[in-house]
Amino acid sequence: MILPVVAYGDPVLKKEAVEIDKTFEGLGVLVENMFETMYNAQGVGLAAPQIGQSIRLFVVDGSPFLEDEEDAKDPRTEGLKDFKKVFVNPIIQDELGEEWGFNEGCLSIPKIREEVYRKEKVVISYFDEHWNFYDKVTFDGYAARIIQHEYDHIEGVLFTDHLSVLKRKLLTKKLGNISKGLIVVDYRMRFPALKKGK
Repeated sequence: MILPVVAYGDPVLKKEAVEIDKTFEGLGVLVENMFETMYNAQGVGLAAPQIGQSIRLFVVDGSPFLEDEEDAKDPRTEGLKDFKKVFVNPIIQDELGEEWGFNEGCLSIPKIREEVYRKEKVVISYFDEHWNFYDKVTFDGYAARIIQHEYDHIEGVLFTDHLSVLKRKLLTKKLGNISKGLIVVDYRMRFPALKKGK
């Protein structure tokens, strides 16, 4: 089932999400719905807060980067072919290497892309949707960036929080319009200002 993506301005996007355990009902269905929602919106990652659930869960699939000829030539896309994963209760243990800039976007903040600098590698421990545990796995390049972006979501951080104060100020009107639903997108969204009847 395709779920509405929560738009910028909703308090759920700024909350630190909580861990779940094996008693959490419907994890398999939720994960399926999240993948379906992500593919429908042409995203490469989706975190549970983006569908209104403040839990430490995100899904990723970096393969769309390989469909772009320019991106596919970038050595940092290596390993994305099989990079379809579910991260439950992840913990980033370390971020390593040089910082590199990339024009990031976000399904909750449509039509805005800005340069964000992140470390090349990430070391992460996590469970998958079947509660198999993966300890201190290293990802790099685009895979690391996707993980860092989605991990931010479960920490209540948005990619715009990494921008300078001036950049954020320049985006104020655009962000406000997103919050009010004054934007045309080709996937389902839930706008916080509309919810409040403003």
